[in-house]
Amino acid sequence: MKKIFEEFKDFAFKGDLITLAVAFVMAIAFGAVINAVVDDLIMPLVGIIFGEPSFNGLTWTINDSIIYWGSVVSALVRFLAIAFGVFFFVVKPYTMFKARVSGGDEEAPAPSDEIVLLTEIRDSLRRQA
Repeated sequence: MKKIFEEFKDFAFKGDLITLAVAFVMAIAFGAVINAVVDDLIMPLVGIIFGEPSFNGLTWTINDSIIYWGSVVSALVRFLAIAFGVFFFVVKPYTMFKARVSGGDEEAPAPSDEIVLLTEIRDSLRRQA
């Protein structure tokens, strides 16, 4: 029993699991912010343009079956807003940061044939002297 507890402790407190848990909580919080932006900012603008503050009421009725296609459009707007937010507030800053940090780690380009030849001549002259 003690071995199982130790294995669980190793699993639960690894850095990867903690990092994943923090990322999950941050994603939920970010999703709440985006949902608020969509529900309280974007959809009222849609209401100004289209006369309805939400697409959720848009339906088709076929043979007594109601198809709520407006809900799909609302979910698509919400998805695009989340994708936009993630791209511009997470992905772009991260790639800019990585480019800035790794900018000095690049290897120097390989020397040209002339430089290699001149280096060999220099080294040969030093050995003769």
